[in-house]
Amino acid sequence: MGRSVDRCDPGRREWISEAIRKVEADANRSADTHLHVFPLPEEWGIDLYLKDESVHPTGSLKHRLARSLFLYGLANGWICEGTTIIEASSGSTAVSEAYFARLVGLPFVAVMPERTSQEKIELIEFYGGRCHLVADPAAIYAESRRLARECGGHFMDQFTYAERATDWRGNNNIAESVFEQLRLERFPEPSWIVVGAGTGGTSATIGRYARYRRFQTRVAVVDPEGSAFFGAFADGDSARTAAGSRIEGIGRPRVEPSFLPTVIDRMIQVPDAASIAAMRWTREVTGRSVGGSTGTNMWGVALLVAEMLERGERGSVVTLICDGGERYARTYGSDDWLAGQGIAVGPYMDTLRAFLKTGEMP
Repeated sequence: MGRSVDRCDPGRREWISEAIRKVEADANRSADTHLHVFPLPEEWGIDLYLKDESVHPTGSLKHRLARSLFLYGLANGWICEGTTIIEASSGSTAVSEAYFARLVGLPFVAVMPERTSQEKIELIEFYGGRCHLVADPAAIYAESRRLARECGGHFMDQFTYAERATDWRGNNNIAESVFEQLRLERFPEPSWIVVGAGTGGTSATIGRYARYRRFQTRVAVVDPEGSAFFGAFADGDSARTAAGSRIEGIGRPRVEPSFLPTVIDRMIQVPDAASIAAMRWTREVTGRSVGGSTGTNMWGVALLVAEMLERGERGSVVTLICDGGERYARTYGSDDWLAGQGIAVGPYMDTLRAFLKTGEMP
């Protein structure tokens, strides 16, 4: 007779099944995020839409990622009853993962740079998570692995698993949502979708989906100064490193495994002052308070729309409101903080205000 090893654990499977039900029920309770129209001059013949990911229960685009990572870890058997969840994060992913950890009754530890905004730290703690701060942002990966080993927990590792945890053909797919919401618009297939890259998961999902559905939509990734992604895209060097970004949620000191340059059509490097100016300008024009990474998106959008106008093109452009500006009231929203950082947003604000009148960007 042949040998057999039976590792079936009905109790473990039952707990995982119930945890997955709770995570999926959370998604079922939440309506899809809104697609807002940004007011461009009618005569331009270009429609701009902002998909508002700040309305998720945890207030950011990372809610989708956290849900996908939990489902991925549960389905793989990596997460079970009593597992301590560890994540390396600059803030928003950790906020969302703390929410889901509490939902399924698991302890959560966020390993984050010391410079993470106090608002995000308070949100993580509100959802029952614990914050483990490190001085060197590049150390969050090794420190997360160390903590996971010591407590027998699971390191989520969003920077490795983001692009594979989200099924770009269906489940929890932001790209599918965008195209469905545009179906009745005058330009239902956008010329550009503009996103930032933190893990690279969102750009990978949208780029793959556009190709899978045979759309001609191009994906532009905006990258803040100090990030390694832009340089790696420009010269093809995936080993490139950089200082790291001051714009929370996007830009990384290294090229993350989930960053897929082959599904990106264009990258645009954005100065920090331009990101913060565009964040403030978006609130000025729309009345919606947005965060710094949304400002990075909007600076890239303005450049692309100006190019479309110069070429006489009509069409639509889509970008994301990644999170709300209230998380950055003490940093990007503070004139005193900007002065202390040596960031002058005035010239960029002037450029953006003029853009809505002339359609031109420098």
